[in-house]
Amino acid sequence: MDGVPEPHTGWTFLTNHARVLAAIADNRSARIRDIAAHCRLTERAVQKIIADLEQDGYLSHTREGRSNTYRIDPGKVLRHPAEAGLTVASLMSLLVKDEADRATNSTSRVRPHVTT
Repeated sequence: MDGVPEPHTGWTFLTNHARVLAAIADNRSARIRDIAAHCRLTERAVQKIIADLEQDGYLSHTREGRSNTYRIDPGKVLRHPAEAGLTVASLMSLLVKDEADRATNSTSRVRPHVTT
């Protein structure tokens, strides 16, 4: 993606952290550039979010050649007290589209690509 993404005004339902985590759950080897384009964020913003998620144990990565493969901790509990007891896997099951669902444009419930 070239340049800065188109700005968004107004409120949204999801935080950028949730968007980035969902993009990674959808493609564990996605490049930061692709995550940024998908989430309509700058690459620098995505780098910062990934660092936040790794620092708090929600995400880790393994370097494979010139690429990273990410691992999400599905059992990690969400941070806000209002979501006490809800796990990352619960959130991702709502946000991540399964490849089969993309191909058929189905609106059925989806399975996350979260590894343990």
